[in-house]
Amino acid sequence: MTITVTADTFRLAQVFTISRGSRTEARVLTARIERDGVIGHGECVPYARYGESLDSVSAQIEGLPAGIDRLELQDALPAGAARNAVDCALWDWEAKKAGKRVWDLAGLPAPQPMITAFTLSLDDPDKMRAEAAKNAHRPLLKIKLGTPDDMHRLAAVRAGAPKSKIIVDANEGWTTEIYADLAPHLEKIGVALVEQPLPAGADEALAEIERPIPVCADESCHDRASLPDLVGKYDMVNIKLDKTGGLTEALALRDLARSQGYGVMVGCMVGSSLAMAPATLVAQGADYVDLDGPLLLAEDRDAPLFYDERGVHGPQAALWG
Repeated sequence: MTITVTADTFRLAQVFTISRGSRTEARVLTARIERDGVIGHGECVPYARYGESLDSVSAQIEGLPAGIDRLELQDALPAGAARNAVDCALWDWEAKKAGKRVWDLAGLPAPQPMITAFTLSLDDPDKMRAEAAKNAHRPLLKIKLGTPDDMHRLAAVRAGAPKSKIIVDANEGWTTEIYADLAPHLEKIGVALVEQPLPAGADEALAEIERPIPVCADESCHDRASLPDLVGKYDMVNIKLDKTGGLTEALALRDLARSQGYGVMVGCMVGSSLAMAPATLVAQGADYVDLDGPLLLAEDRDAPLFYDERGVHGPQAALWG
């Protein structure tokens, strides 16, 4: 078996901004596994917030022993982008080798279309209102916030899309005081969910203050080992394959989180359809789905995921799985 990794770049349809910065392209790594004439692919997005870079993640993948299987991989690499790309490539290889779809191998039902959020990046209120109006036909909008002046942005988005359900993502950008001040207004304006209002590792206050709407752990939740520290602070977890280290751990985290009473959101980094494809399996039955990465791109993989009024559909075999 040979494992190779290449860097790929996809242009974004427009500048994408969160509280930590802006980007105009998605820079990803593609893992390719070949054995017995069969090739499997997986994609990851190294994330600087977690100490990852294209070079560091490439080195992790290139350092793996030839012939590694998915079970061995779980111990060989920590949860993160490198393990994600290889884990998903191995799932893809196994499905192609067996002549079956991934969900059949995993004992899961075939994925059905799921309504996905569409993300509006952080901007000044007038521009966010215009973007909201442009996307007001979408049933679920996700707003990137994370500044002390976010109420004006939120009001602008609600004015632009009065009928859409809204979730907000602060990306760790609020303080306890800002969140406590905003929370009643979020509820009043009809926000359904707040993602990661406080920094991971400094979110103890969530256990002490009122949470009038559900709070979802994103940066505070990576894999199953994260769950004990979330007790009393969060109501939901955001499962991203680049955090869990692949589909294998993502499915296990989903099932354990549900058994412990957490709601489930399935999200993504900004990547191509290849990165979203395995996540469509995890997203089945989730409370919220945020797999809009390809919708933010100006270009995508061959055989991309299909989106329509029913949401994001499962992948074609030509893409993955």
